Amino acid sequence: MKTEFSLAQLADPDIAEADKILRACVHCGFCTATCPTYVLLGDELDSPRGRIYLIKEMLEKDRPPTKEVVKHIDRCLSCLACMTTCPSGVNYMHLVDQARVRIERDYSRPLGERVLRAVLAFVLPRPGLFRASMIMARLGRPFAGLLPTPKTAPATPTLLRRIKAMLALAPGSLPAPRPAAGSVFPAVGDRRGRVALLQGCAQQVLAPRINQAAINLLTRHGIEVVLVRDEQCCGALTHHLGQDGDALARARANITVWQREAEQGGLDAILVTASGCGTVIKDYGFMLREDREFAGPAARISALTKDITEYLVGVDLHPSSQQGDVTIAYHSACSLQHGQKITHAPKELLSKNGFVVKDVPESHLCCGSAGTYNILQPDIASRLRDRKIANIATVKPDMIAAGNIGCMVQIAGGTSVPVVHTIELLDWATGGRKPELKGSGLTRPALN
Repeated sequence: MKTEFSLAQLADPDIAEADKILRACVHCGFCTATCPTYVLLGDELDSPRGRIYLIKEMLEKDRPPTKEVVKHIDRCLSCLACMTTCPSGVNYMHLVDQARVRIERDYSRPLGERVLRAVLAFVLPRPGLFRASMIMARLGRPFAGLLPTPKTAPATPTLLRRIKAMLALAPGSLPAPRPAAGSVFPAVGDRRGRVALLQGCAQQVLAPRINQAAINLLTRHGIEVVLVRDEQCCGALTHHLGQDGDALARARANITVWQREAEQGGLDAILVTASGCGTVIKDYGFMLREDREFAGPAARISALTKDITEYLVGVDLHPSSQQGDVTIAYHSACSLQHGQKITHAPKELLSKNGFVVKDVPESHLCCGSAGTYNILQPDIASRLRDRKIANIATVKPDMIAAGNIGCMVQIAGGTSVPVVHTIELLDWATGGRKPELKGSGLTRPALN
């Protein structure tokens, strides 16, 4: 794709990066076939190729984003399926991230939307506030049905529609908090390794059992686990809202504490059980590439970060029981399969440890969770969820496994089939407890 940035514009490292990305695009259109919003809406501007044109014009002409540009960029899930499909290696992720920062800086949204986004950005990264908000939302759920719902979905969801979607996502109950930051879990038997485990934000409130299963499995196999003190939200939530100042501040804070832990106690890896977080942490090196103080440490932290299944491939797991009669539908989270290119490890681990693993048709299409997307774009998110659940139903699973808490909550909201994390199944297969969902925060019955 031809670009026409001026030399003055190209002096900006972000514009220079955008120019590089744009020039890699050859207009082939392969991305349209795997883009969830294009598949649903059929609008060229709701495809990666269409959004690339919009972003190119906005950046080249250095003009404030228009309402039309914002509408189509906001509809992007950042599922990154287009990057998996693209034969030219176009880094759409870094381009759309830059567009979101520009929108956040230069576009004035309606007051109600600004307030909602500010609340999400302030509450979700803070587990204490998030827990309190979930309790309040649970009290408000009975009144959600009283909020009006338009007969036809508008191009941009109304504030009331978004509030209704937010209330619908609130769990029926919340589990008790699990071990706090600063806790160290020693290896059982001879120590074979030492890792930090990302504590997460929403996950530690909604489903702390996930990290508990990871701790149990790792320590059982000789891996010491530390929950690093003063760790913060990874920054993914505010990063995808275009609030890069907040996201980069959180990245720097995490790099500082993780680097200190690595220097003092040694770390073989920083493990992540929420793949949406893992994708962003692995990108810290790029995000802070122009920061003289943090560029080097950021690159080292990114290199040290692994998804839990990525790490377990190198651990000799010892199955204690065969689960061959349990059929698992494996939902491949977009952030894992497209963002981190991890596609085979989770399924291989489950198969080797006794489960019957089934691929889900149209597995490349997003479930509609995408961070805060199911709140900000609830109508599109609901259609994607229903499509995902219909595809899952065709394999007739006993349980659904996923590697990301957002996907788990999204899918559980539309099915009675138990939804669990991959690590819970692996923990069960190697001597841990059978996954239980009652009271887990996902409001689904346990498997009998």
